[in-house]
Amino acid sequence: MNFENVRDIIVNTLSCEADQITPETNLYEDLEADSLEAVELSMALEEAFGVGIADEDMTQVKTVADIVNYLSGKKQ
Repeated sequence: MNFENVRDIIVNTLSCEADQITPETNLYEDLEADSLEAVELSMALEEAFGVGIADEDMTQVKTVADIVNYLSGKKQ
């Protein structure tokens, strides 16, 4: 998993443009994701990468880089 894979899932889930997303992009402030969209994103990431994401962990993830780092840590 890498930034591009995560970015593509975010684009599909949150209906935003790929050029809006950088590693520093904040899901809530920059992309204006709400709690339902965060759950949908979590489910999409779990399905794509086969990694379980606890709800409390998802609330701590704020940026795209946070997601990549979290998922990388879970795959090890």
